[in-house]
Amino acid sequence: MSSSASANPRGPASPEAAWHEPVMRDEVVRILQPREGQLFLDGTLGGGGHGEALLAAGARVMAIDRDMEALDHARSRLSVFGDRFRAVHGNFADAATNPEVRAAAPFDGALLDLGVSSRQLDTAERGFSFRHDGPLDMRMDFSSGETAADLVNAASEEELVRIFREFGEEPQSKRAARAIVAERERVAFARTAQLAALLERVLPRRGRIHPATRVFQALRIAVNDELGALRRGLETIPTLLRGGARFAVITFHSLEDRIVKSFFRSGSEEWLDRPEWPAPRRNPDRLFLDLTRKPLEAAPEEVKRNPRSRSAHLRAVELISLPQEVAA
Repeated sequence: MSSSASANPRGPASPEAAWHEPVMRDEVVRILQPREGQLFLDGTLGGGGHGEALLAAGARVMAIDRDMEALDHARSRLSVFGDRFRAVHGNFADAATNPEVRAAAPFDGALLDLGVSSRQLDTAERGFSFRHDGPLDMRMDFSSGETAADLVNAASEEELVRIFREFGEEPQSKRAARAIVAERERVAFARTAQLAALLERVLPRRGRIHPATRVFQALRIAVNDELGALRRGLETIPTLLRGGARFAVITFHSLEDRIVKSFFRSGSEEWLDRPEWPAPRRNPDRLFLDLTRKPLEAAPEEVKRNPRSRSAHLRAVELISLPQEVAA
């Protein structure tokens, strides 16, 4: 897709919805070790904060984002870096088949900052949050795909139970799904406040956590295929890196972190052992050196300044051998 700016079909966002502060910016720079002349892949551009940190260190950045509004903002913000910064519209899961990204490879490092941004959460028109009434949308790329309203109005009760349980870890998944199916027979869901009010009526409150929290998370993950995209991205992004490149991922909930942890750990194991083997054997598929056996977390000062960083986990690996499909 062309890297030219795309218009925002929804118009300007509400003025109070500020672009988010990049989480664990210093830790990202310390892990990726950007240097002058190096080229990095920022697979989740967002407001451009992490990309700006890499550019400030003298590196070049090729960025991807599904959110066209974010692309417009970041292109304007980072235009001072000239041709050292490029951004394309797309999904990081498809980076290896994106012509512009593929042509720029190999990269000296890559970053994924997963989840939804503060800007998306705080903009009512995007429909991510139950705290702001807006259309029940939740698409990161609002130019295509089904909305959360499409999903809750059409999915079977069994499918809704699966989504709420698998993606939201909601213990009352059956109760929530049953209530939604009964309510939509009376009136279709169209607004975030409408769904949040129903969930508040039928689900128990857990301390300060709003009853709609887990269901809204589950719907967002399902609408954007976030876990599927993560798995595809983890498999394909290393094919775009050169030997010695570093790959860092920031997650914000346990579902994402378990996927990243498992992928990095299995790709970093030097030795494999099986009960039927007389002795351990070297792992022929080893790709990485694990740089973070335990995930890095935001410093207390950052959590105090930016409460949304509290749940962030940063994991990283270094590529020690090239996948078969790596760019020359």
